Amino acid sequence: MKIRSKDTLQYKTALVTGASSGIGEATAERLAMAGYKVYGTSRRAAKASQRSFELLPLDVTSDESVEATIREVLRAEGRIDVLVNNAGFSVAPAGAEESSIEQARSIFDTNFFGIVRMTRAVVPHMRFQGSGRIINIGSVLGFLPAPYMALYSATKHAVEGYSESLDHELRTRGIRVSVIEPAYTKTQFDANFLEPDSKLDEYREIRASLRKTFTEVMAAADDPSVVADVVLEAASAARPKLRYTAGVRAGRLRLLRRFAPAGLMDIGIRKELRLTG
Repeated sequence: MKIRSKDTLQYKTALVTGASSGIGEATAERLAMAGYKVYGTSRRAAKASQRSFELLPLDVTSDESVEATIREVLRAEGRIDVLVNNAGFSVAPAGAEESSIEQARSIFDTNFFGIVRMTRAVVPHMRFQGSGRIINIGSVLGFLPAPYMALYSATKHAVEGYSESLDHELRTRGIRVSVIEPAYTKTQFDANFLEPDSKLDEYREIRASLRKTFTEVMAAADDPSVVADVVLEAASAARPKLRYTAGVRAGRLRLLRRFAPAGLMDIGIRKELRLTG
């Protein structure tokens, strides 16, 4: 995909955080296939591979790291047309009280404030260009309650509110903001769960039960390419939507949340997670 900038012809540039695996890697590959010049980022050093995009080191919890990466991409390409905020993690299914305040701050620092840092670093350049797309990877847990995943769900609810407010602010500047809402997706996400740091014996049985349920559900989860295709749609649409669900299950849950009685949704959530009471 190409754009004209004054007298030169150049490729559109995309920056994707958390691109060493999973949704981020699939998204970076999909954008590269569509013609974007793609830079992915990873907090950890990545192994050499046959990627179609360059992978840069980036810690979204560090202002200095964010600013250095943005400078590097701008130095190389002169512009950033698409920012995909994907980096994030979750605490393993557990009671909300089993995570300390420090752990709660940690997950918000990556999942929410990481997006804020990246956005603040990129928006001035997009304003100067008069165009840009910011695409935040949310979750169905951004509009649904998630028992025993309260902190992760809270970060995704925050992403929804931040993104909608930001889109209203920036669209008059030629910049649009979208949230992608996947359901269960086959990635290394569950393998990288952070254990709760204040475990209580009262939750031991439910933690074990939820781990089993989660493993079963993930066996039928969507491939990351499903999400990547929706990201490309949001990035290239002439009139992008604020929210995009990714996958059949996510679309169904969005419709149920909108139209089904609250009591029925409550029963469905508890039944799926095999919760009593």
